[in-house]
Amino acid sequence: MNVLWYYAIGFIIVWVLAFLLKGKYNITIDGIVLMLKTEKLEHLITRIANISPRFWKYLINLSIPLGIFFMILMLVSLIISLQMMFKTPTVSLILPGVDIPGSPIYIPFVTGFIALATVLIIHEGGHGVLARAEGVSIDSVGLILLAIIPGAFVEPNENEIKKLNTWSKIRIYFAGPMFNITLCLIALIITAGIGGFMASEDLYTSDGMEISSVIPASPAEGVLSEGMVINQINGINTNNYSAYTKYLNTTHVGDNLTFTTDKGTYSLITSSNPNNASLSYIGIRSSQHEVVSDNAKAKYGTIIPAILPTINEIFYYIFFLNFAVGTFNLLPMKPLDGGLILEEILKTKIVPERRLEFNKALNRYTRLFPRSIRCIISRIFNDILNFIHNHELSDEKSEKITVWMSTILIVILVILILYGFVPAILSLF
Repeated sequence: MNVLWYYAIGFIIVWVLAFLLKGKYNITIDGIVLMLKTEKLEHLITRIANISPRFWKYLINLSIPLGIFFMILMLVSLIISLQMMFKTPTVSLILPGVDIPGSPIYIPFVTGFIALATVLIIHEGGHGVLARAEGVSIDSVGLILLAIIPGAFVEPNENEIKKLNTWSKIRIYFAGPMFNITLCLIALIITAGIGGFMASEDLYTSDGMEISSVIPASPAEGVLSEGMVINQINGINTNNYSAYTKYLNTTHVGDNLTFTTDKGTYSLITSSNPNNASLSYIGIRSSQHEVVSDNAKAKYGTIIPAILPTINEIFYYIFFLNFAVGTFNLLPMKPLDGGLILEEILKTKIVPERRLEFNKALNRYTRLFPRSIRCIISRIFNDILNFIHNHELSDEKSEKITVWMSTILIVILVILILYGFVPAILSLF
């Protein structure tokens, strides 16, 4: 069954339950937006923030330069994507289990949903923790469903946020993406550790290429299926990734390929690649089918080697999705965090008291550096403050600039999505 049908069935079940239970639980329905609010998570966020409010502020202060770097990088990447869209899709929709023709990314259903849950929890939790660290109360916390797209939300009190100074607001807005990026780095370290362990211990041997996904509307649809292990193509052994890709690179559009698998022998004719008409296209995603080696069974048994690849896959997608969503949220456009940050930066006023606070903070963060280096950093930093002070914008102009930039970037995103994915999505039905 097409995975989109599972989403449709899940959508119907969730929305029917929401209508039936909205009187019993704190459930609100507004058009295609469904929200479940709870107070339990608010208490948990407060406890985490109260561990050390100063530590959370310090952590985000240190990460702000990295966040600004990613804001600039994402802006440049989006512009480059617009230039490249006629060659290949450069923006991908992240929907676990849905394989869109031409998309460079595919997220498995189960491990993808687990990883996506960490993205939502850590992102909104980050905003909540910094809001409480800044003394802002939280009005509501809960889960949200936008049609079939799940999410989470934390709503700090808007009136209290408006009373904060600029840098307190910036810390709150930066917190979500930077918590995502921090988690992605942790997951990357774990993935590298597990992968290194599996490789160094020679836990597995490969007996072929396992099909992880068959792309709809491709030559393989209706011929090959998920879970098959490909042992040969046209009589050539493909027991590992190197042999598999080496042979596929020799094929052409219109070639007749015979696949010898653990489920039988199947044939298909290649078509042209959606991203490059000169390349052949089968329409499957595959990876090595790993079999636990006899030495590994003797040393570690069967359970640990059997579950390690799944654990590694989960942490890989935790890394990938947290990085993708965290950096995307730093695009300088509203309603994303990057747009809110941009507006606050544009509104920044360098008053003498604030300059003194900035320099005190800079001294704290650079106190371990040699005196000469500290002087250079201080001079550059104050030159930047002078530039900002000499080019201060009114709040009205700052809001207008943010609105115009947000509008332009949203139009670019819509163009990229429509051009790259609407035809592909329609082909799924």
